[in-house]
Amino acid sequence: MEVKRRTVKTLVTKLGSVSERTRVDALCELRLMTKLEAESRPLIAEAGAVPYLAETLYSSSHSSQDNAAATLLNLSISSRATLMSTRGLLDAISHILRHHASTSYASAVQSAAATLHSLLIVDEYRPIIGSKRDIIYSLVDIVKHVGSPTRSVKDALKALFGIALYTPNRKTVIELGGVGTLFSLVMKDLAVGVVEDATAVIAQIAGCEESEEAFRKVSGVGLLVDLLDGATSSSMRIKENSVGALLNLVRCGSEKVGREVREMGLGMGVVEGIADVAEKGSGKGKGKAVALLKVIYGGNGCVVRDERFESLLNQGSS
Repeated sequence: MEVKRRTVKTLVTKLGSVSERTRVDALCELRLMTKLEAESRPLIAEAGAVPYLAETLYSSSHSSQDNAAATLLNLSISSRATLMSTRGLLDAISHILRHHASTSYASAVQSAAATLHSLLIVDEYRPIIGSKRDIIYSLVDIVKHVGSPTRSVKDALKALFGIALYTPNRKTVIELGGVGTLFSLVMKDLAVGVVEDATAVIAQIAGCEESEEAFRKVSGVGLLVDLLDGATSSSMRIKENSVGALLNLVRCGSEKVGREVREMGLGMGVVEGIADVAEKGSGKGKGKAVALLKVIYGGNGCVVRDERFESLLNQGSS
């Protein structure tokens, strides 16, 4: 281990060399080490590599951007505290994301967004990252931009999901145009994985007071209800996310949105979709689906004559 520590120290020192060739070679070696040798990651972080890597994100060289961003992503697996305590790291990541359609290399943008997602696993980092409006704006813009590669969109969506796990951040995502962008993505009928990730973010940001008006502007309730209709052939994850979004809207919104959800949810195809989640979804998904069915039927004073639905509605009742 001591030999490896000395090797790492030598490579990190070379990152500050006046020779570009020396810096590039050292960066390539460090990227490979962080990819293949998990035990080397904390050593590299402790040796002071992160400030050099952050600075390299401003490079005009696409290969240098790519290597630096990928190395940071690998380090974020085990050295999140070191990354977050490095001054200017989030600004450097923001720089790469902000120029996603111009000077930033696509794979560097993807690694930068994925690094954010990795950092956001830690609860206490969510308000810190969420306070960087430029980062949120850039992530939304990546999702919105027609020229963004699918992987960039998926990585941006995962980062937005992590940001939205902290309730106060949801308002910022909404203010920066997140709702319209996300629903536009869903309506484009892209790959299932993209729609699944988009609806996951939608479900999170629905959980705040500001969501009601933003969803109304894009006919969000109607679109979510459509995703639950069996005719759309939505995946189970999309259905679960749609259920979660509708339930969050009801819980955080006014009686008006509650009434809208109840009225639109009574369509047989929609109720079937919710019941499908209640019976076949994940543990959390089942609970949310049952809660949504109770909202729909309980709020309308309906008499349930279908034994299947009656059984689901009685779940959790004493």
